[in-house]
Amino acid sequence: MLDWDKLRIFHTAAESGSFTHAAERLNMSQSAVSRQISALEDDLGLKLFIRHARGLVLTEVGEQLFRTAHRMNWELQQVETQMSESQEVPTGPLLVTTTVGIGSTWLSSRIHEFLILYPEIQIEIKLNDAELDLAMREADVAIRLHRPNQSEMIQRKLFTVHNHFYASRDYVAEFGEPRAVEDLDSHRIISFGEPVPSYLGDINYLERLGRPDSSPRRAAMKVNAIYGMMQAARAGIGIAMLPDYVTEGEDNLVRVLEGIELPAYEAYFVYPPALKNSKRVGVFRDFLVGKAREWSF
Repeated sequence: MLDWDKLRIFHTAAESGSFTHAAERLNMSQSAVSRQISALEDDLGLKLFIRHARGLVLTEVGEQLFRTAHRMNWELQQVETQMSESQEVPTGPLLVTTTVGIGSTWLSSRIHEFLILYPEIQIEIKLNDAELDLAMREADVAIRLHRPNQSEMIQRKLFTVHNHFYASRDYVAEFGEPRAVEDLDSHRIISFGEPVPSYLGDINYLERLGRPDSSPRRAAMKVNAIYGMMQAARAGIGIAMLPDYVTEGEDNLVRVLEGIELPAYEAYFVYPPALKNSKRVGVFRDFLVGKAREWSF
């Protein structure tokens, strides 16, 4: 039978990428961590790490064991949290993942109020345009800009994301405001750099609007993040198609060509069935749903 203490040390070392960093997190000496990993490898008769001067690389067997240890560690954390949640007050860690754009703007501007309401919950937000796998316990909950691909996931619609064309006031003052689609040909546009995540749909609609497929507009600037596109538009670089959640409170941005119908998509709060009875997930879900109902743009 595998020793859990050794597995815990192995898991931390794999996450940290070095024995030195793992030792700091575990409050152990580097040599003690190394001895425990060597002992685990001896128990298994297998090498778990390839040691490099720049750090540790998991072997194929090490990757398999890490995934198993990661699930076990997550499930133990859930048991600890459920035991603490037997109290009336929701408590414990909550790992939230969403895109860089929505996490840097709509979500982050509302977290302070949630933490005032629930000071015993510790929020960690992982911003990643490449979606983390909730089934593999890479995060507890997520805000997705599409329906979850995994049918077993619990979902709650938050709001519809509408897109509009935006430019800075300074840009409009210098170059004028486009009054018709064909006017866009004489303006600088900002696009999303390749590859475009599927959930963003036709985010580069400005390149193709009113143009033949064989001759799209050339972007003056491409950025591989919605938040970066907004910053570029705010700086006066050009016109960008942006979702409303990223322009909230941006007084220097104005809408242009407002009469054009643009692509829209849905935002969902998503979490795995294993957390359906979690108090901290429940209060966070209800908080976000309430904020989504209040928000109109």
